Amino acid sequence: VRQTASSILKRSEHVQPSHRHITMSHMQKSSAYSTMDTNSKIASLSEVITMHRRAPGFHPGLMTDMYHPDSAYVSWLTGLNGLTTFDLYTRSAPFGGAYLLVAGLEAAMEFVQAFRYTPDEIKFLSHIRDYDSAFLDELASLRFTGEILALPEGSIVFPNEPLMRVTAPFREAILLEAGLLQAVNLATLIATKASRIVYAAQKGRPRRVAEFAFRRAQEPLTVARSSYIGGCASTSLLLAAYEYRLPATGTVPHALIELFPTEEEAFEAIANAYNRYTLLLDTYNPRNAIQTAIEVALRTQETLGHTLAAVRLDSGDIVADSIYIRDKLDKAGLSSVRILASGDLDEWKITELLEAGAAIDSFGVGTALGSGSGSPERGLPGGALGAVYKEVWYVDETGTEFPKVKIAGSKSTFPGKKEIYRHPQWEEDVIQLAHEPRPENYHRLFRPVMRNGEMIPGSLPPLSEVRELAQQNLEMLPARYRALIVEEPYPVRFSEGLQALRMQASQLVNKPVQE
Repeated sequence: VRQTASSILKRSEHVQPSHRHITMSHMQKSSAYSTMDTNSKIASLSEVITMHRRAPGFHPGLMTDMYHPDSAYVSWLTGLNGLTTFDLYTRSAPFGGAYLLVAGLEAAMEFVQAFRYTPDEIKFLSHIRDYDSAFLDELASLRFTGEILALPEGSIVFPNEPLMRVTAPFREAILLEAGLLQAVNLATLIATKASRIVYAAQKGRPRRVAEFAFRRAQEPLTVARSSYIGGCASTSLLLAAYEYRLPATGTVPHALIELFPTEEEAFEAIANAYNRYTLLLDTYNPRNAIQTAIEVALRTQETLGHTLAAVRLDSGDIVADSIYIRDKLDKAGLSSVRILASGDLDEWKITELLEAGAAIDSFGVGTALGSGSGSPERGLPGGALGAVYKEVWYVDETGTEFPKVKIAGSKSTFPGKKEIYRHPQWEEDVIQLAHEPRPENYHRLFRPVMRNGEMIPGSLPPLSEVRELAQQNLEMLPARYRALIVEEPYPVRFSEGLQALRMQASQLVNKPVQE
């Protein structure tokens, strides 16, 4: 659901020179980390990007569930293809929190722009269903012609607030459902998770969080990009660092330490290789390892001018060991050396470590970011966002308008084309009908993204601006709603006009709404 490798490579030609070099914060000496020569790497890089983002083949028209073309076919047979509005939203916030951090809009819009059926895909559809050939001919030429409004990436949104409003002929709108949800669901889940982890790491003083999720990520590039939006300082995945121009960081694996006859020889080899380096202390015994690390660091600093930048703990008693290691480093005159902790961390474990007094300066987080996991021991959901895409308005061929509503208890929907407005001091949000007047001084949250099937210039800002917006919004979010567990949800009010329309729509289907 992303842009093609060729467009990625084309875009890289226009990156400002200051962004062409990917800084490896712990490994800056070797020519292996010099500026990448784009022209000489195009063929191999194209293959890598294709493997990760398009395998086994990128087929936009087939990025649907089976029931989407089936629904489009019924629409075609009956002639019901009026302008239809869908809301994309979530019913709850993940992880026991109050908010969601919006991400995935860029991928969603790339999907919309790319959506079409190739001749081979049309042939495939003809084999799996007995569709009329005239319907298949229509699909072959189908392109999105509608309008999309959305909350910008980096926005804060709360349950039941639409992240996106799509208006298009029914068949166009319904065929986009799964692709839009896939793009927004995972990205928003991971961005929200990252923001919580970074928030937990800031207890008492600033600490960086590095995203180490590649090997366990559901979708590595989405995870890296969304984690960066959420506040992570860097990624371990070089492809993500290249594509998105992210800082790339890494330490060393246990396998490299074990490669050498002794831990000291391993440390010496690493220290000799790089101007600035990180040592992994818990391959055998971290308290013995720190003494060896100090000796190697002082020796190579004197002979080569190389600097021990950080040490890493990945297991064991991180609280006690980090305190011990911090004391040893400080007494050796190495107070600038950072201690990095990793090993199945999330916002809860980071909070526990810091509350217990762990002497940690930064964190590397993998699995929790790669999967967007919740906390089973706390009964907190995660792993999937659960956004939905619901029909809320329909205009038939005569121009007659119909509110559309689903009546299903807590899953009942609100009909109508909506706007969302936010109090300037974050005291409440208001969801109301588009034609209702804006509350005085409230901020409109929706932004036009696509009109008549064409992208609106400037509607997808660079990733750096998205990240900046996200961090600004998180800073403005009142602390009681930023907490890992919230006592009460953020106030979201439905206007009187919207509530009245819901009652009207329920009466049209002869079934009153029951919460």
